[in-house]
Amino acid sequence: MAKKIIHTDHAPKAIGTYSQAVAVNGTVYLSGQIGLDPASMELVEGIEAQVHRVFTNLKAVAEAAGGSLADVVKLNIFLTDLGHFALVNSIMTEYFSEPYPARAAVGVATLPRGALVEADAVMVLA
Repeated sequence: MAKKIIHTDHAPKAIGTYSQAVAVNGTVYLSGQIGLDPASMELVEGIEAQVHRVFTNLKAVAEAAGGSLADVVKLNIFLTDLGHFALVNSIMTEYFSEPYPARAAVGVATLPRGALVEADAVMVLA
């Protein structure tokens, strides 16, 4: 099994002991992204801006791996307030189109750096 580590400067650097993504046999595992701006490494303000930044960061990593968000088969979203679920659904349609990936949305107590939302994904490249 050959692992390929994926990295792009268009998404935030890892803030822990992980890679932005790892590709194995045509499957790419994208690490969780929070709303960090990759240039400043600062969290963007507000839930709407964070959701957009999360999807923009995932898009950058997917493209660095040779794919796109259209290749995502599984998406996990973590929210500190499930009251933002409808907003996430609305914004998600700007980044994903039908058929949508399988997805889970989970309410959590806290996220790194005080983020309001985080998402990770699994992508399959043909």
